[in-house]
Amino acid sequence: MKTVGILGASNKEGRYSRIAQEILMEKGYDIVPISNRNEDVLGLKSYKSIDEVPRKIDTLTVYVSPKNMGRHLDEIIRSNIRRVILNPGTESDSIRQQIQDSGKLVVEACTIVMLKTDQFNDS
Repeated sequence: MKTVGILGASNKEGRYSRIAQEILMEKGYDIVPISNRNEDVLGLKSYKSIDEVPRKIDTLTVYVSPKNMGRHLDEIIRSNIRRVILNPGTESDSIRQQIQDSGKLVVEACTIVMLKTDQFNDS
């Protein structure tokens, strides 16, 4: 089973990261919430950073604005994450290029739409 990290995970109703997590959980993905709040998200242990996650993340779906990426960008670049999805509002030419230059696949798309149209699983 593929592990999906959600950068910007949230328990707040209506947040796109929460909706994506709910759908991913329904579809049986192994989910790793990553949130600066470091609270459990939808009953799953959350981590404050990608570096804290004890297992490999295959896909990272990003819900953090470019101005708030900070250390997360460095963590993404040095990680062994294979695919990074930049959801609407998270796109940045500079960030996309830096992630691509580190050898990762970058997709600028809405994770929720990808899930609902069976385009999420790219293996």
